[in-house]
Amino acid sequence: MNHSGYRCLDPVTGRVFTSRHVIFHEDHFPFTVSSSSPSSSSSFTFQFPIKLTFLQSSSPTREVCTSLPPVSPSSASPQLNSSLSLPSFPPGSPSPSDSPLPSSIASLPSPAPPPQNTHSMVTRSKNGITKPKALFATQHPISSSLDHLSLFPTTPTTYKQAVKSKVWQDAMQAEFDALLKTNTWTLVPPSSSQNIVGCKWVYRIKHTADGSVERYKARLVAKGFHQQEGLDYTETFSPVAKPVTIRLFLSLAVQFDWFLNQLDVSNAFLHGSLKEDVFMEQPPGFLDSTTPHYVCKLNRSLYGLKQAPRAWYEELFHSLLQLGFRSSQADSSLFIKNAPYLVFILVYVDDILVTGRSSLACHQVIKQLSSIFPVKDLGPVHYFLGLEVHRSSQGLALSQTKYAYDLLQRTDFLGAKPCSTPLGSSKLDLDSPALSDPTFYRSTVGALQYLTWTRPDLAFAVNQVCQHMHNPRESHLAAVKRILRYLKGTLHLGLWFKKGQPLLQAFSNADWAGCPVDRRSTSGLCVFLGPNLLSWSAKKQTTVARSSTEAEYRSVALAAAELVYLAKLFKDIGFFLGTPPLLWVDNQSAISLASNPVFHARTKHVEVDYHFTRELVQNGSFRLHYVCSSNQLADIFTKSLSSSRFVYLRSKLSVCDTTFSLRGADRDISRSNPSRSSQSC
Repeated sequence: MNHSGYRCLDPVTGRVFTSRHVIFHEDHFPFTVSSSSPSSSSSFTFQFPIKLTFLQSSSPTREVCTSLPPVSPSSASPQLNSSLSLPSFPPGSPSPSDSPLPSSIASLPSPAPPPQNTHSMVTRSKNGITKPKALFATQHPISSSLDHLSLFPTTPTTYKQAVKSKVWQDAMQAEFDALLKTNTWTLVPPSSSQNIVGCKWVYRIKHTADGSVERYKARLVAKGFHQQEGLDYTETFSPVAKPVTIRLFLSLAVQFDWFLNQLDVSNAFLHGSLKEDVFMEQPPGFLDSTTPHYVCKLNRSLYGLKQAPRAWYEELFHSLLQLGFRSSQADSSLFIKNAPYLVFILVYVDDILVTGRSSLACHQVIKQLSSIFPVKDLGPVHYFLGLEVHRSSQGLALSQTKYAYDLLQRTDFLGAKPCSTPLGSSKLDLDSPALSDPTFYRSTVGALQYLTWTRPDLAFAVNQVCQHMHNPRESHLAAVKRILRYLKGTLHLGLWFKKGQPLLQAFSNADWAGCPVDRRSTSGLCVFLGPNLLSWSAKKQTTVARSSTEAEYRSVALAAAELVYLAKLFKDIGFFLGTPPLLWVDNQSAISLASNPVFHARTKHVEVDYHFTRELVQNGSFRLHYVCSSNQLADIFTKSLSSSRFVYLRSKLSVCDTTFSLRGADRDISRSNPSRSSQSC
């Protein structure tokens, strides 16, 4: 046996089980021999009841039950009777049953005999078939090529932990050598007038898109929260590429078969020059042996400093201007070079995308950048800002499968039961108790916001739970868990970009007075370039709308502003649309209000800035068209929908199953899962 305890028999039910706590009543024996004649010794009977008392334990005792076949006098074998050794007592001696029990045992309550099951139905318990309790029956193991991600080594959090490992020692030494090579600081004696900033080592294991370890990175980070505004920093803002701009250039690269490579700048922040005097402690573990009490006067920007991103951007900006680039007026992180061939550079901190019609011109630009900064050409883009990019001859898939998997693993939802929609049909309960510790809620919702970069189907649900970050309740946490369950079932969904007619069009919709708290409306919009989705939004309006027409009109203004931004972006890159953009609205009154100034008297309370839509329509910047509500694609961004309606609109947003071989197989994404017709493009 594999259990520690006593094997016990219940003579009433014939049940054999194992118990750890047992008291032996040695003066009671359940078996006595009875025979019809002195010569018949091959039969025996059971006498009941047996007086056994089992102690109750505070901890549950595991019982292993087996079946015991019934024994009758006719079926008893001689071998069984011969193996029984019955006690004999001399005449006149007291019977064991008459002897008094110890007080500790006699005081124990006698358990009631278990009821006998006399039903004729044959059950598993009667046949001795048992099964352990399914405590985790709701956990459905996920089948994914990313199952091995949990096997990664642990990342150290302190210098004392990292110094024990050879790989992290090498990583810190490589970082320290790079700091010395770029003359990042100069050792100076400390003084009372200096604001000395602390520093620490930050460790990270960088992975590829398939989850394998790429390298071990140790980075020296300054404790910027020690800085004082006006003393060692002033301006801190640094522009980064907008998500819509990134998706636009991915769409253009697919449409015109452009060159598309990814660059990485090693220790990018170390190349920015500081304008302020910043003093920092010497790095832990790398104190100068001759002057250990000196401090570092920073000559270059360092990770963690408040002005470090701005200093790096200014350094890169001036270098690109010298190479013949100009900055876009619509997006300051987009740089354009016209001669001799059109080349574009998108900058997101130290991650850079280079694209253009001529691969030769792009390679020449990369070579020029490498002569200024330590630029590493990573080849065709495949993993950019946590976005997985898989390009094939049929198109380009953009997803965040690894990020979603890590989020489910961190929240312990890999075994959750999937659901068909991210949000239920009912409104969130505002009377439920408030969460005692909202940390999990806020961290999870913050992680879900980044996931909406490639998942427009999550936009409205994430927008709803984001509105309660200040005071989340149990109903709000239940909504977040539902989003995670939906994410579990749609782990491999993402955007699909393919070739098509480059027609710019948008859909605008509004849910009038949809919020039960303040009765404000929710605006939704989505913008397409041909078949490819570029931009989308689900946003609560800032004021209360007095009618559905007013709510729709405000939503049209937001969509018009997005079209104006894209029109400026197209003008900067020299891409001219053949026809004005189209804006589809499912409210005739809103269309009339934007086209006819007679309706102005009915909307005197509407802010003036919303009426700029009328000027754009009059000067031909875009055209307004009516679309029936059943074909309104922006409906998915304004309200919770039924499962069938939600899946239909999701498929119209170019959201597909991007199941690819993570090793870069070049195959048509539409063939990756032909059985899911609802998720096909």
